[in-house]
Amino acid sequence: MSQANIPNITPIISVTLGQVIPLLLSSIALEELALAHIVNAEAEKIQFVLGTLSTEHTILPTTITLSNLLTINESVNQTLKDVIKKEMLLQFKLENVMKLIP
Repeated sequence: MSQANIPNITPIISVTLGQVIPLLLSSIALEELALAHIVNAEAEKIQFVLGTLSTEHTILPTTITLSNLLTINESVNQTLKDVIKKEMLLQFKLENVMKLIP
């Protein structure tokens, strides 16, 4: 077996401090937007199971049982915990970016 032939890639990127700060803030904003979509999806999941989600589709949730509700609740709970963790990391990232602003 021969060695892999990996090309020498040396990208040269020149970014000024004035360009870095808006890029970092944009990345934070995009991550916040993604988290907002996740939270909205979790809310719609609960609404669907409860039968309160107004949709144009005729798909009906399965019979609502206590077991189903508890399963959905645990799923949403875990997802929201993960979102909160990500929010904390984004807060740290934002604080670090704010220190770069002269």
